[in-house]
Amino acid sequence: MAQNRRPSTSKTKRSRSSSHAVARPVSGDLPGDELTALVLRACLIARDSVFNVRDFLAENSRMALITIKDCEKELDQIERKIDEQLPGAITRVGEATARQLLACLKFITDLERIGDLAYSAVMQLQSRREKLPPQDSRDLIAMTALLHGMLEQIHLGFEKREISHARSVLQSDPEVDHLCHALFQRHLAESESPKNFDILLTAQALERIGDHTKNLAEELYGLAEGRSLRHNARKLSTA
Repeated sequence: MAQNRRPSTSKTKRSRSSSHAVARPVSGDLPGDELTALVLRACLIARDSVFNVRDFLAENSRMALITIKDCEKELDQIERKIDEQLPGAITRVGEATARQLLACLKFITDLERIGDLAYSAVMQLQSRREKLPPQDSRDLIAMTALLHGMLEQIHLGFEKREISHARSVLQSDPEVDHLCHALFQRHLAESESPKNFDILLTAQALERIGDHTKNLAEELYGLAEGRSLRHNARKLSTA
């Protein structure tokens, strides 16, 4: 369980108050309540995984790497549990709750992928001997800071069913894309075959985390408003 993860020995840690939020009980005994609680927990785990990517980039922390791997495993376990429970649960509820359960399935699909990408991002750099170039380090850390904030908004939005949090995510996503593209342009300008290919793969993984987080924002809007804007994200940002 998330609250039993290996404790920090340095700056590497789960971000603030996550264990208390994960452990908070959800009222009622319906399967929908249990699945919703699992998705809320998964939101926090994905957020904490990105938090530790930032710590890995800033400090080259071994504990951060271990924590990111733990987060990936937990998200896999939650996805399996939801996959197992949702088919039976959805047959015992009305239409409104069924929509909520389908939203849970969509959420965990993106959250599990975020966990995979966070681990992939750090593994690209895990065996690197040289320090990251200063500008690359700043750009990658800035990307993770934005992603951490976006995932925090996703958690709050799913918990409160408020689309203001979805709007915040969509406003931040272009900043992540801009940092990634600037990093690529800088390296590709140096040569046709950049030597720091591992840095580019890390940036690409972080950009894809942003894409999945944007998907979550669009699903959040549909969950809160009862209508999907997944195919019209620009409309969502001004809704």
